[in-house]
Amino acid sequence: MNEVTGRVNEQYTKLDDFFALKKKNLELQRQNERLLNLMKENFVIPDTSTKVVTDSIPYDTLGHHRKWAYQAAKVVSNSVSTQNNFIVLGRGTAQQVKKDEGVIDANNGVIGIVTDVSENYAVVMSLLHKDSRINAILKNDPQGGGTIIWDGKEPNYLSMINVRKSVKVAKGDTVFTSGITTTFPYGLMIGTVEEVMPEKSTNNYTIKIKSTANFYNLQYVYAIENYQREEINKLVEKAKTKINN
Repeated sequence: MNEVTGRVNEQYTKLDDFFALKKKNLELQRQNERLLNLMKENFVIPDTSTKVVTDSIPYDTLGHHRKWAYQAAKVVSNSVSTQNNFIVLGRGTAQQVKKDEGVIDANNGVIGIVTDVSENYAVVMSLLHKDSRINAILKNDPQGGGTIIWDGKEPNYLSMINVRKSVKVAKGDTVFTSGITTTFPYGLMIGTVEEVMPEKSTNNYTIKIKSTANFYNLQYVYAIENYQREEINKLVEKAKTKINN
């Protein structure tokens, strides 16, 4: 009887530990979200020489304004085995997730861009998609910019193309976001250099990248909102209209 009771208690303890761990993971996720939103890199100092009108939230009395905001989301669906892989998040417009927001994993590894949203869900085009294009630079040579694509072969391995042969690059070098678009802040991890392959017909390298994010095991991620995107996009559209006229 003692042995049976002990086994039952042991199983109960394991079950109790499982739910306790799940609760702890949720607490850590929320804590990480708060820490990400407190990083100074997510704020900018407006030009004080002119009056600035903005909807962004002041950071402090020095006039810093928030540019980037992070929101945690649970992955409810994910694929890695097709040519066009998507990730579905359990947050949508009702939870302030918007189209064109960048998405990263818990280790600040880039995983994709939101392409569509419903009231409670969002679809993310994974980096493991034949149409995915992300601007990137090399940490050891910031002039060494290129484009991150996926060749459809190995999940967790990407390609960086259009990299000039004059760039200094070696295995193990870090690759991160360039910050030249309204989708991702500067300096988010994309991966590390695995192999450098000179292209015979061009003056460029193709670089094999091991992704920072583990696409096989995505559970919680962070959608990144750019508070200045709408203003920038309106300005660009206005400039295009003038050119076309």
